[in-house]
Amino acid sequence: MASSRQRGGLRGVYLVAAELSRLGYSVAPTARNAAGADLLVFDPTTARAASIEVKTNAKRANFWLVGERTKTSGSPSHFYAFLNISTPRGGGEVYEYYLVPSEVVAQETVVQRSSTGSIWYSFMLKSAEKYRDGWSQLHSA
Repeated sequence: MASSRQRGGLRGVYLVAAELSRLGYSVAPTARNAAGADLLVFDPTTARAASIEVKTNAKRANFWLVGERTKTSGSPSHFYAFLNISTPRGGGEVYEYYLVPSEVVAQETVVQRSSTGSIWYSFMLKSAEKYRDGWSQLHSA
C-alpha cells in the first residue's frame, strides 16, 4: 500500500496534468519510477515538447523538498511544477501552481545541513512566486 506521502505526490501529478489538459496541452504521465520527469507535455499549437517534475505540498508551505539532482539537472525543456494545496475554513481546496524552469531551480535550490548531519535540498516559495500559473512558458520550451 502506498504511503500518504506517495499518494499526495501522485495526486499532485494528476492535478497538474488535469490543469495542463484544461489549458489545451497534451499530457502523458511517465512510469512512476522514471527519473526526473513525472509528465511529458506536448503543445499542439507550437509542436514543442517538455518534461515536468511535480513537487506537491498537501498543506500550504513556503518551500518544497527537492533532490540533490536538482542542482545539476537544468535543461531548457525541463520544468518543475510546484503545487501547494490549501483548505480554506469555508471548505473546498485551493491549488497554487508554479511552473519553474529547471535552470532556475538548479540555481536557487537551498542546501542545508541539519544538526544530525542530514542534507536537505529545498526550493523556496519566494523563488517560485513570479512563476505562479506560468504555463505559457511551455509555448517556448
